[in-house]
Amino acid sequence: MSFGLAQIGAGLRRSHRVQQLERAARTNARKLAETLMPSSMVVWRGPAEHASPPNSGRVALTFDDGPDAMTPEYLSVLSELGVRATFFVIGAQCKKQPELVAQIATAGHELGAHGYTHRRFPSLRPQELETELRDTQRLLPPSSRAKPLVRPPHGAVSVSSMFTCARAGFTTVMWSHDSNDCRTESSSDVLLSFERQDIRQGEIVLMHEGQRWTVEALPGVVGRLREAGHALVTVGELLDG
Repeated sequence: MSFGLAQIGAGLRRSHRVQQLERAARTNARKLAETLMPSSMVVWRGPAEHASPPNSGRVALTFDDGPDAMTPEYLSVLSELGVRATFFVIGAQCKKQPELVAQIATAGHELGAHGYTHRRFPSLRPQELETELRDTQRLLPPSSRAKPLVRPPHGAVSVSSMFTCARAGFTTVMWSHDSNDCRTESSSDVLLSFERQDIRQGEIVLMHEGQRWTVEALPGVVGRLREAGHALVTVGELLDG
């Protein structure tokens, strides 16, 4: 038993260390990207706007890791709230459930790629990454943007992976506000993440599919954003005006 607990503890420490390294990599890549790359290549948030009050403006909700069995529930809640969002979907899951991809598009939401296998982009050779991008995009409706959108799985990026995505014709979309819904199983915790700091104009909000607590939190999240004067838009609308 003690050996098993030791293994679990070591695994948790490794997982925490991986998360720390990924956050550091994102921070370093962001600094370089903001210096070297235009917003057509990589974005963390939408452009600044002039609004009154100062915090009000447009905000984009995004959902990673679908489609899955809960996708229709997400679509139903978003429809009731009158919100359009951006879904970053996994190619392998799109191939298995093309009807869910069609439902997302028919409901008026935006679709972006989230890799084909959900492997971290920096772990892939450039040719492998280009194949993942191409194979996923083939399963999605044609994009209305000149450059379709992609979000790296786990938010794992490197300067090389971002250049590869750009070379393949994609805009890499990160996020400026993390709902932390993948670190809890409580809708109250998700809602709390929208209280701890001001949500400012141009925010790109990270959320995930396949989680009951995320669906349950959505009405409260949308309500708070609207009370603050924000309009909910897709990432494409946020970036293109």
